[in-house]
Amino acid sequence: MFPCYFGSALHSQGVEELLDGLDLYIKDKTYPAEFGAKVYKIARDNQGNRLTYLKVTGGRLKVKDIVEGLNEKINQIRIYSGEKFEAVQEVEAGRVCAVTGLENTRPGQGIGAEEESDLPVLEPVLTYQILLPDDCDVHKMLLNLKILEEEEPELHIVWEEQTSEIHVQLMGDVQIEILQRMIKERFGVLVEFGEGSIVYKETITAPVEGVGHFEPLRHYAEVHLRLEPGERGSGMQFAAECSEDILDRNWQRLVLTHLEEKEHKGVLTGSPITDMKITLTSGRAHQKHTEGGDFRQATYRAVRQGLKKADSILLEPYYEFRMELPSENVGRAMTDIQNMFGKFGTPMIEEETTVLTGSAPVSLMRGYQKEFTAYTGGRGRMAVSLKGYDVCHNQEEVLAESTYDSEADLANPTGSVFCAHGAGFVVDWDEVEEYMHMEHTLESGNDDEMNVMEVTLPKRRHSSIELTQEELDAIYVRTPDPKKNRSTGPVTVRVKEKTREPGSAYQDPKWEARRRAKAGTEEYLLVDGYNIIFSWEELKELSERDIGAARGKLADILSNYQGFRKCTLILVYDAYKVEGNPGEVMKYHNIYIVYTKEAETADQYIEKTVRRIAKNADLTVATSDGLEQVIIMGQGAHRMSAPGLKEEVELALKELRGEHLGRQVNLKNYLLDYLDEETAKQMEEIRLGKEKC
Repeated sequence: MFPCYFGSALHSQGVEELLDGLDLYIKDKTYPAEFGAKVYKIARDNQGNRLTYLKVTGGRLKVKDIVEGLNEKINQIRIYSGEKFEAVQEVEAGRVCAVTGLENTRPGQGIGAEEESDLPVLEPVLTYQILLPDDCDVHKMLLNLKILEEEEPELHIVWEEQTSEIHVQLMGDVQIEILQRMIKERFGVLVEFGEGSIVYKETITAPVEGVGHFEPLRHYAEVHLRLEPGERGSGMQFAAECSEDILDRNWQRLVLTHLEEKEHKGVLTGSPITDMKITLTSGRAHQKHTEGGDFRQATYRAVRQGLKKADSILLEPYYEFRMELPSENVGRAMTDIQNMFGKFGTPMIEEETTVLTGSAPVSLMRGYQKEFTAYTGGRGRMAVSLKGYDVCHNQEEVLAESTYDSEADLANPTGSVFCAHGAGFVVDWDEVEEYMHMEHTLESGNDDEMNVMEVTLPKRRHSSIELTQEELDAIYVRTPDPKKNRSTGPVTVRVKEKTREPGSAYQDPKWEARRRAKAGTEEYLLVDGYNIIFSWEELKELSERDIGAARGKLADILSNYQGFRKCTLILVYDAYKVEGNPGEVMKYHNIYIVYTKEAETADQYIEKTVRRIAKNADLTVATSDGLEQVIIMGQGAHRMSAPGLKEEVELALKELRGEHLGRQVNLKNYLLDYLDEETAKQMEEIRLGKEKC
């Protein structure tokens, strides 16, 4: 029996009866005492506060509680009714609420005892470029779209750093219309979409071992991974077979975390890898020097090194279709499917109608609906659904059109870093196994019997490049790690050269090209003046009494620093509020000081300068403005925070003082030191009384 109610919410008819029926027939759910909650929505209020909508499924939730697994605190609990809400101190199991203070939640996430929801069934197969109006800031819009992506999990926003373009992965035209309207309503910008392209994926055809090693000075980690192809549609799977006698359990868990935390790129087109099982087979840590960030680097490099060795293939999405069409049009449909490299089963004939089912690549079936309707005279019906990914039908053509270079992808390096004679050196992916510190694991397949041996490196001559700690940390910037060690001294990293015969002048041509390119590049440092002043405590205190004195002191500090760095240093100050100000550039000792013109901020001046010279110069911008850092990195410049600049200045001053104090200065003047040899000899005899003056 099914209870049935009739009414109209618009006219307030039958509402009370329906609610009474729900109360009568629905049993109250019993919730456990252990706390649990399910996140089902992310939004923002009018003030921009991030709201996490959730249902408490166990225990109680109170204000100021620390959420288990997130280490974040609940600042406020709101019970919403439309756009209005009531702030409460706690909610019990069964209640729905919105909370503030949580920054790392996502829809479908289980908190506490609650389990995660299943992944979405639909997966986008097309990528579109978002075309912005000329007066729209691309980086500001990127941040807005990332906020929208948090609220709408089905969106996949992708930032193409090389071309400074925003791409979005969608299913088709319907989602485009919805997204276009949402952007217009939320941000007041009418965007257009470029022609869609296919979202490819990559996999491998046979098992392979990947080795990653990360060992700059005072760091150490080595990881061995077995990469195996999986069944179509199996996705990514991760496991560990390494003995705890070889690598402690906590390091193994860390490696698995690093494998799961990101979407690894393939080496053919830079597309995500899929249908693969990656197993940790061996590894090594150092008792004193190993950190979590070292295993992050070693793990990423092991995946990429394995992919470079493997036979990779390209996968493309396929549609599963069902066609109902007149029998006289079956021949045309079957011919079209074959031309689209598709497959179909035995036609099923039903009177004058025939049903065809099968699959075909999305890239060739896009837009076929219109053609199908035309040649069937509107009497045919076709429905498609995403089947999944399979081998690409035109891999050679796709690779020929792709501009991706796995060796030029600095964010996903394929080589490893080793250490010898107190300095690190970079080894290309195809030579890593000559230097690795562990045995191969792919052949034996039994890690318990694996003997660890130390490999004695062959004697090779190296050319060294001195790198500061900041430049070493640039590796960590591209793969951020919450735990970062900052040592005080410079770190030496050497780039290895080919083995040479004694007396030979041969050098690695790749290294020589990089050395010449680096030597011919002019170095610039742009400093956001007021951002630095208000970030450095001593300058901030001085600015409260005299802002001019703070500007002068910063200029003096940077002048000394420029004398050490020998770069072109530009100090930029905001003067956009000065009416009629045309802007000013002045030379102060060995640096340049810029006061921006009216209606131009320091950020705008820096962005304009970065766009103009970043491609042909080594450019660094010193600022702690988070948005500004994102923008300048997108334009190809390096970033340096205000604390980082302060540390650099202090290190430079320390080295200058060390050089000065290390000099042997004679503080006494002797007359004989300034006389010619004959006169000095005569004066010495007079001093000894052998001769009278």
